[in-house]
Amino acid sequence: MIAGRARFAGIRKLERATGLRIPDQVFHGAFLEAVSSGVNLRSLEGALREQIRSILHDFVSCGCWDAPACGCPERLFAARVIELRESGLDHRQIAEQLLEEYGISLYPADILSFLEDSVHGLEALRDVARLRGQEALAGRCEEHIRLIVH
Repeated sequence: MIAGRARFAGIRKLERATGLRIPDQVFHGAFLEAVSSGVNLRSLEGALREQIRSILHDFVSCGCWDAPACGCPERLFAARVIELRESGLDHRQIAEQLLEEYGISLYPADILSFLEDSVHGLEALRDVARLRGQEALAGRCEEHIRLIVH
């Protein structure tokens, strides 16, 4: 999944500010645990603080009792990538947006591959929905496919 390839670009600054050794993989349990419980956000410089806040707000504040190990952060991140594509950004622009907004570094080729896989999954879901007579679901899949492809 795309979340497994997400790296935090400011990891060295974060480690220096916290005094902790933290993996650079954003959706690694130790990273999520450190930023959700062990980081004093006030001790971080402006941009880094805002990126961590954005990660916590957009991906970790799901409310599950076992958060952040519940799987929601990864699903929410994948949904965010698709949302950015559906808003008209290409894979390079998505990489730039993620870096700016969250400090998350991803290769554009990884984003492109993820989007292609997502389209294939949506096509399969659409076909199954049609076979089962669930035209509303098939239509929603078709709309997402259209937005991702164009």
